Order: sequence, then C-alpha cells, then structure tokens
Amino acid sequence: MATETKHSFKYWQNRTIIVSMIGYAIYYFVRKNFSIAMPGLTAEYGISNTSFGIVIAIGSILYGVSRFVNGFIVDRVSTKTFMAIGLLLCAVANFAFGFGADLSYLITGVHDGPQFVNMLILVMGVTIILNQYFQGMGYPPCARLLPTWIAPGQLATKMSIWNTSHSIGASLAVIVCGAIMTNFGSDMSGDSNVVSQITANLAASIKGWDSLPEADQFARIASYAGHYGAWKWCFWLPGCLALLGALLIFFGLKDTPQHVGLPEVEGTHTGKEETKGKKGAHKEFLKHMVFRNRWVWTLAIANIFVYVLRMGVLDWGPKFLTEDRGMDIKSASWSVAAFELLAIVGTIFAGWATDKWFKGKAHRMCLVSMAGACVFLGVFALFPDLPNVVSIIFLALGGFCIYGPQALIGIGAANQATKEASATANGVTGLLGYLGPAIAAMGVGLLADNFGWSVVFLAFVAVGVVGVILFASMWNAPRDGYERANKFTAKFNEKD
Repeated sequence: MATETKHSFKYWQNRTIIVSMIGYAIYYFVRKNFSIAMPGLTAEYGISNTSFGIVIAIGSILYGVSRFVNGFIVDRVSTKTFMAIGLLLCAVANFAFGFGADLSYLITGVHDGPQFVNMLILVMGVTIILNQYFQGMGYPPCARLLPTWIAPGQLATKMSIWNTSHSIGASLAVIVCGAIMTNFGSDMSGDSNVVSQITANLAASIKGWDSLPEADQFARIASYAGHYGAWKWCFWLPGCLALLGALLIFFGLKDTPQHVGLPEVEGTHTGKEETKGKKGAHKEFLKHMVFRNRWVWTLAIANIFVYVLRMGVLDWGPKFLTEDRGMDIKSASWSVAAFELLAIVGTIFAGWATDKWFKGKAHRMCLVSMAGACVFLGVFALFPDLPNVVSIIFLALGGFCIYGPQALIGIGAANQATKEASATANGVTGLLGYLGPAIAAMGVGLLADNFGWSVVFLAFVAVGVVGVILFASMWNAPRDGYERANKFTAKFNEKD
C-alpha cells in the first residue's frame, strides 16, 4: 500500500471509529436515562419495582429481537443510513416519553388516581419498548462497519476502544440525568397534597421505610417534592442530543474503504465476492459461518449471563443504592457512573490484553474477566456493612471486569463469522444476550419487592459462575473464521 494511500486509510479508519463511537454513545444517552428517572416516577406516581421490571423485561426481549432482525438487514443495506435512522427514531420515542403524563391525562381526563397511573404505565411501557426496538438499530451497523475497516489481528484492541462508547454514553447519561433530577422540575414542597402523595408512595415502595430515621425520610421526601416533574427533562434533553447525533452519523461515516477509493483491508478476504450473483450463496454463507458455527453459539449463550450482570447493575443500580444502601439519588447516580467509568478502562485493557497476551483469542480474555467480575460483585453483595466508599470501589471493579466480556463477545463473534456475516452473528449474540436481562428484569423486581436487594446481588454472582464455565469450554477455539470461510467458498464454487 502506497504511503499516500496508507495516510488516507488511517484517516478514514480513525474517523470511522470516532464518529461511530460518538453516535453509539448517544444511543446509550437516550437509553440509560430511564434508570435515573425511575426513582422519581416511583415517588410521584407510586410505580412499583415489579411494574418497572415487566417494562424493562419486554423492552429487553424486543431489543434482542431487533438486534437479530436488523443484523440480517444491515448486511444488505447502507450501514450509516440505517444507524442514523435508528437514532432519529430513538429521539422521537424519548420526546414521547417525556410527555407521557400529558398523554395519560388526555386519554383518561384525570391527573391522578389508579386510572391515571395505570394509563401512565401503559404509555411508559409502549414508548420504552419502542425505544428499545429502535436501539437495536444501533449496534448491528457498527458490527458490520468496524470489521470492514479493521484487520482481524487489531480488531480486539481497536474495537475495545470503540466499545467504551457504551460506558461513555451510559456514564454521561446517569451523571447528566442525576443533575437534572436534582436541579430541574417544580418546587412543590409547599403543596401538602404532593408531599403526602410522595410520602405514601415512598413508604409503599421502600422496604423498612418506617425504620428509617425521620431526618432521612424527610430528606428523601423533600428532594422529590422540591424537583417535581424533573424526570421529564431526563428524556427531552437527551432527545435533542439524539437529533444532532443522527446528522453526525449520516454525514460523518462511509460504509466501506471502497466507497472512498481505498482497497479492501488485508486479511479480510473471504472469497465471497467470487460467489456474488450465484443463487443461494449469501444464505449458505450465513448458515455455515453463523448458524452452524459452534463458537458463535457458545459466545451467544455466554452473552446471556454477561448481560444479566451488566444490565442488572446498570438498570437497577440507582434504585438499589437509594433503597438498600441509603444513598440520595445524586450519590447513587455518581456511584453507577463510577461503575461505567471504570468499565471504560476495563474495556480498553481487555481488548489490549486479548491481542497482546492471547493473540486475538477474545474468548480466553472473557474467561479471565468474568471470573474477576464474580469475585468483586461477590464482595459487594456479601459485605453490605462496608463503608459506602469501599462498597462502591468493589462495584466499580466489577464494572472493570464485566465490560471486558461485554465488548469481546461482539468482537469474537465478528471474527468468527468474518466481516461478511459479522452483523448477523452479532444479531444472534444480541438476541440471546438480551434474553438474559429480560428474564432477570422481572426476577429482580419480584425478588426486590419480596425478599430484599441482597438476594438479587447474590443471584447475580451465581449467574456469573455459569458464564465462567461457558467461556472455559471455548479455550481451544480459533481466533477467527477466515480460514473456515475460504474453505466454504471454495467448496461452494466447486459445486458449480
């Protein structure tokens, strides 16, 4: 490759990574805002953990289905256009959620009471579930785009850096929305009806409310009453950001090196171009490289257990820390942000270690990382009387470890399926991955309401142990599937 071509390729590769990182971080900004709004919705309307769990569970299942379906579509269409449209639709869903109370009033004709609350839960559920489907339009384009621009031997390192977009977006979401919850909204602390309603809702939602010191009860009530309706802005402001992000994606990305006059990335040839136009070629390639590939399926099943841990902490962390560990919403937001921020370091480290120590074999690093997550989250769960600062350190170290497998499963699936089927393979891993937190979401809500939060985190650790066993079964798997792909295409061509 000529020097000028190398410089041009480097520019476009870096641009692709950076723009897609920013775009996907914004996807998380309009996704993880819901977890910070949940305590405010409980305080104002008395929505239970079980109701939240059902909404999260259905949304998670639909997100997984969306990842799976869109994985097929993205392998055949423009990646940048598809990703931009998805973010635009997420913005629309967030605006609709912010107006959820107004929509519920228009439908029911009342501002409060069981009829209003039930309608609000329905409106909330529909908009969050739609948002989750649109969220599934974000990762498949990236799973297709990045292996097209990055060689297999560098994919773990560079895609792990890219994968920090999850943590950047989620951590900024909880920090910004935490600030919104404590600075926006109306001051209704002088309205006795509002204060009484918030008091009743918190008493019904938080186990052991009556045993809390009066000063603690008063502080929580005052916080929610002083910023009544702040949760709406957790959706409106991120929605505006998503509109800008959609434009950045559309105008900032190119689908392949060939679209800017550059050659195919070395080491990514599959021979699939030679079957172009032959009947059934693409379908048979997908069958061989994805649906009949044991390594893709092992990664997909392991992803269930990885996502139970990751999304369990991310979705329920603020509620757990406010209700079980006695933190205020701002401190809880920063604590979950610490989990995400340390996850950034962990993700980059896991990618670097995969290429440096395990020669690109992502599954081996997944095993090490999952074992570490079990240890740190186990300490966090088993020792609730540790000082809050120490507990949060262990929680954050759990984030450092769990985000390694979260990133590397997508990388490993992309390498095993090759660039030609990477989006489909990640659709499969995404579908199974989000089956885990869907089941867990309902389980967490029920366990928290009936047995307390400590049982929830012990269940998370048990799930992590199963993940360790699955990754151990992949120890001897190859780094990638390009040899497998070339053998298949050669055989396919011989048939004709």
